[in-house]
Formats: sequence, structure tokens, C-alpha cells
Amino acid sequence: MPRTIRITRSHKLAAAVLVAAGSVTAITATGGQSEAQPTAATSSTTAEKAATGASTAKESAAKKAAAENAAKKAAADAAAAKKAAADRKAEAKKAAAKERSEKQAANRSTERKAVAAPKKAAPKAAPKKYANNLDGWIRESLDIMKKKNIPGSYEGLHRNIMRESSGNPNAVNDWDINARNGIPSKGLLQVIQPTFDAYHVKGTPKKLTDPVANITAAANYAADRYGSIDNVDSAY
Repeated sequence: MPRTIRITRSHKLAAAVLVAAGSVTAITATGGQSEAQPTAATSSTTAEKAATGASTAKESAAKKAAAENAAKKAAADAAAAKKAAADRKAEAKKAAAKERSEKQAANRSTERKAVAAPKKAAPKAAPKKYANNLDGWIRESLDIMKKKNIPGSYEGLHRNIMRESSGNPNAVNDWDINARNGIPSKGLLQVIQPTFDAYHVKGTPKKLTDPVANITAAANYAADRYGSIDNVDSAY
């Protein structure tokens, strides 16, 4: 017959203790496992974060380097554009200066040619024509006298001519002392040959009875002796 074992209060307490101890052990084991598992996961996450951070830092560095290179390229392009603009400006200035220089040279050349070009001689005035009469002879004589600075007027010449010869260029005095001495007075103003020769006006004919030569020689003589033919009122 099986033996009956009596479980006392003490036995119950011991069993309860054992059960409790087992439960604690189980709980402890389970809790350690749970704690170990989160630790491994955390390490993995940290590694991933570290890798991600390293990749991000690398990307940031690459972006920064690319930005710096882009900035350097932009600065270089700006400098090149500025230099090109300055070169174009300098070329334009140089071209303008060259054009001005060429224009000035052309102007100077034109001026030199204008100065060097011989002046066209003014058309030679046609010889003045005088009537072949007493009026024409007196007027021609007055023009010659003016050039030679011999004083006298139309009135003075005409008055003395009319008294001496009545306007006849071939009149000859064959009765006065000069005639008796072989040197008769001749012409419009009755001039003797020696006086004519001494007071002949260059440019007129060397002929005593030539009307213009006779008048100008007589006026030249009267200017020397009396100051002007205008001052003569009688034989001279």
C-alpha cells in the first residue's frame, strides 16, 4: 500500500519558495535575452548612422568643392569677359585715333597742296585804249605821269597845249631864238630837242613830235622847273 506523505505547512512554504525561485530564474534569463537583443540592434543603427553621416559629409564636401569650382569658373569667365571688353575698347580707341591721324594727315596734305599749288595768274588786263586825238593824248599822258609820279592835271596840260600849238602835234616854231640857233621848238608843248632828250619819260617813243612823248617830257621838265605844268601860264 502506498505510503501516504503528509504535506505540512512547512512543505508548502518550501515549495512556494522553490517555485518562486524558478520563476525568478526564468524571468532573469528572459530579461537578459531581451536586454541583449536591443543592444545589438542599437549598435547596428549607430553604425548605419555613422555610415550615413560619413556619406553625407562626403557629399557635402563634394558639393562644396563643386560650388567653389563653379565660383572660380564664374570669376574666371567674368575676368575673361572684362578683359575682352577692355581689349575691344582699346582696339576701338586705337582705330579711332588712327582714323583721326589719317584724316589730319589728309587735311595737312590738302592744305600743303593748296599752298603749294601755284596761284592762277589774274587775267592780264587788256591795254587801255585811248582816242587818237588831243583828248586821248592828254589822258594817256596823265596815266603815264601818274605811274612816274609826275604832277599835272588835264586842265593844266590842255591850257598850255592850246597856247603853245593849238593842239597841233606837228607844229614847229621857226622864228624864235631857238629856231635861229638851229633847235626849233616842236610838238604840242613846243619842246626843243635837248630838253626832250634830258626829260624824256621811259616807256614813251623817243620821237620829239610824238604827242604822248612830247607831253610827258614837257610835264617832267615843268615839274623840275616850276613844280608842275599847272603852274605854267606862259612860255617856259
